[in-house]
Amino acid sequence: MSFELQNVSRTVDGVYWIDHVDLTLEPGSFNVFLGRTLAGKTTLMRLIAGLDRPSDGRIFMNGVDVTGVPVKDRNISMVYQQFINYPNLTVYENIASPLRLANLSESIIRQRVQQTAEMLHIEQYLDRLPLELSGGQQQRTAMARALVKDASIVLFDEPLVNLDYKLREELRQELRELFKERNTIAIYATTEPNEALALGGTTTVLHEGRMLQHGPTADVYHHPNDILTAEMFSEPPINVVSGRVTESEVSFDEQVHFPLNQDLRQLQPGKYQFGVRASHISLVPQNDDDLELSVKVDLAEISGSETFLHVRNDYMSLVLHLSGVHAYDVDDDLNVYFPTHKLYTFDLDGRIVQSPSQRLRM
Repeated sequence: MSFELQNVSRTVDGVYWIDHVDLTLEPGSFNVFLGRTLAGKTTLMRLIAGLDRPSDGRIFMNGVDVTGVPVKDRNISMVYQQFINYPNLTVYENIASPLRLANLSESIIRQRVQQTAEMLHIEQYLDRLPLELSGGQQQRTAMARALVKDASIVLFDEPLVNLDYKLREELRQELRELFKERNTIAIYATTEPNEALALGGTTTVLHEGRMLQHGPTADVYHHPNDILTAEMFSEPPINVVSGRVTESEVSFDEQVHFPLNQDLRQLQPGKYQFGVRASHISLVPQNDDDLELSVKVDLAEISGSETFLHVRNDYMSLVLHLSGVHAYDVDDDLNVYFPTHKLYTFDLDGRIVQSPSQRLRM
């Protein structure tokens, strides 16, 4: 079952919620919609499901125009971030509910419910009510109900956001495995770039209703089309520094100078914006061409086993994403090491000019 959006838009009170999106999803593919809150992820999913109708454009399933076809006739399932289950029905009956609507025989219903429950490791809870389950078990029940009817497309609208870290990691892995052998199109919406990378497949980056980029997840991460895509595919967002390229060197604010490496020598002289991921800046030198910068600490955000370290000097502000707990006071002096071989180069309008080569990224 292929799926295609052709120049699809959705306007509300004259404002574009989805702005002329062209997108093709292949049978059996796992697809991630990545974007910040209000990027248009849920709106696009509702258009795909048939819950909303586009203001412009056409929608095709297997080459058939389904733009005006209602949700009940599209064989699509959806899992939301809230644990949406029928509270007065057992887990078994929750999972069986879409099969009963399809008027399948009791023997087929029993077989499919059992198989799906085993797949999601909730077979021992089939006689319980949803409120007797943990949050993770409730979400597994909602996912089982979406999967049991063997839909052509399954939509996951940030389904793991309300679960704790361990459960999220566990279910994320299971989702990847579930769709490896199915011919279903899976679409998973998230605000988190690390989740997109963990899920793999293809990623569509959305911003304010516009599609910025679509392609294999690793390709979009390594070769963003523009600064916005690079920022949204980094947590925290990619650092951006203005600079100038001459025949022999790069300078930042005429204060910091370093020689052109093999990649940067391909640039024409002029002004550019340079991006470096927060996880690539370090507290100790990693490579011979690392640029040593003297900075002061603005803030050290400690989150579990990692630290987001905000630093500055007279001509730039940077964020480092460090493994482990690093405690610093405001205005502490330290040196950080800026990897010049891992720079992304953008023009002054934010379009990509050059990504670091695979050889240099390793």
